[in-house]
Amino acid sequence: MDFLLFAIFLAATFGAGATGAMFPTGEWYKNLAKPNWTPPNWVFPVMWTSIYLLIAFAGARVATMEGNAYAMAFWAAQIAFNALWTPIFFGLRRLWGALPVMGMLWLSVLGATITHWQLDLWAGLAFLPYMIWVTVAGFLNLSVARLNPDVAPLKPSEL
Repeated sequence: MDFLLFAIFLAATFGAGATGAMFPTGEWYKNLAKPNWTPPNWVFPVMWTSIYLLIAFAGARVATMEGNAYAMAFWAAQIAFNALWTPIFFGLRRLWGALPVMGMLWLSVLGATITHWQLDLWAGLAFLPYMIWVTVAGFLNLSVARLNPDVAPLKPSEL
């Protein structure tokens, strides 16, 4: 594996993850009703850091392989939707509006998992925790939206 490629993919993942610092959960999120199966707060940074390392590894493994066009396209799509979800959910507080983005994220992670797996076993395996975590996150997003129908979204000018 090319370590410079790994560093580039890692920078992309942590660039997407930076939206978490730009749009922190805040008091409004702490006060929302959440399902009893919501993971504790400390789990989220541990999972995302692990996932970002794994998908940077996966991307770097397949980036130089023949026939990687779909894998790279899905890799790019998943990181774009990953970066987009946080500002919509936490920044604009659009609990329902974040669901279509979550759906596209889930589909792009599924596509990345399959296409990376087709090229390299380890790259495909590296996407499995992400696939599981995005599934949990999708159900959590839906549950929080259902449990909090009166949350008023913010306008971009209110950020």
